[in-house]
Amino acid sequence: MKAAILHEFKQPLAIERARDPEPADGEVLVRVEACGVCHSDIHIADGDWPQFASIVKKPLILGHEIVGRIASLGTGVSGFREGDRVGIPWIYWTCGECEPCREGNENLCTRQKITGVSVDGGFAEFLRAPASHVVRVPEKLDSAEAAPLFCAGVTVFRALRQVVSRGQRVAVSGIGGLGHLAVQIARELGAEVVAVDVSDEKLSTAQSLGAVAALNAQSGDAGQRLRKQGGVHVAMVTSASKAAYDAAFQSLRPAGTLLAVGLPAENICFSPLMMAAREVRIRASAVGTRRDLADVLAMAEAGRIRCQVSHRELEQANDALMELRSGSVLGRLVLNLN
Repeated sequence: MKAAILHEFKQPLAIERARDPEPADGEVLVRVEACGVCHSDIHIADGDWPQFASIVKKPLILGHEIVGRIASLGTGVSGFREGDRVGIPWIYWTCGECEPCREGNENLCTRQKITGVSVDGGFAEFLRAPASHVVRVPEKLDSAEAAPLFCAGVTVFRALRQVVSRGQRVAVSGIGGLGHLAVQIARELGAEVVAVDVSDEKLSTAQSLGAVAALNAQSGDAGQRLRKQGGVHVAMVTSASKAAYDAAFQSLRPAGTLLAVGLPAENICFSPLMMAAREVRIRASAVGTRRDLADVLAMAEAGRIRCQVSHRELEQANDALMELRSGSVLGRLVLNLN
């Protein structure tokens, strides 16, 4: 099969032939149709997330927003047949036995395997995956538009659903692959959404998706401007920018919540004094569970949200990563493999 393979950190991916994988007992072989290109792929390729660098297998096939069809079944697999449409998310496998798993938080499994990090991912024509952890994809959804829901979509969906109430004011900072979906999901949760970005084009996109206001962060302190307008109940940061985090913290009204979704390589600092004075909360979110995925896919199937995608071929994987680094991508880049 053809694949885009990482051999060393900070080096271009090699587009080359690799051995076709074969499903083991309890696994399915998936013929990949589409795979989203995520900022996490850049961090994994660069090796600049210390917590992950030690578990990255090499050589590695990147990619963790995957939609395809089952090409063959391993021994003992039931409930699926060849041709079924499925997706493989960031969380490749969980143990089902640790405390987080028993509590319904499999996304925090202490023994989890991660697609495109500790096991091969979807920048390839085929991959194998545990039948227990693949997720059915509605036939109604376009493969390229469904693929980003397996990381970008489920991540912002889980984060927002846990804290947003109808009628609240929510700021989304960073209107990229995650942010443009966050605007739509917050809107569907009944929030009044304010979009924040440094690109007028992306802000225009956000308003077309339901944001009631847009602030260009290059035109002054967006956090202070939002505070003067009464502040926001929830400030979600999807950008990996320290400045975005600083502005989001400043934008919160008393008892507001900062949702940390964008993942910069460096640490971000906040004043405990200011946190206490306004009783603000800082909350993170780690992708989502299979149940979260089913819910966000149902939302997309109903036409309530839609991922805006730009198409690239597998041979353009390195170019796609460079485009993503530039910050100019509208929506999500997706590699087509069918």
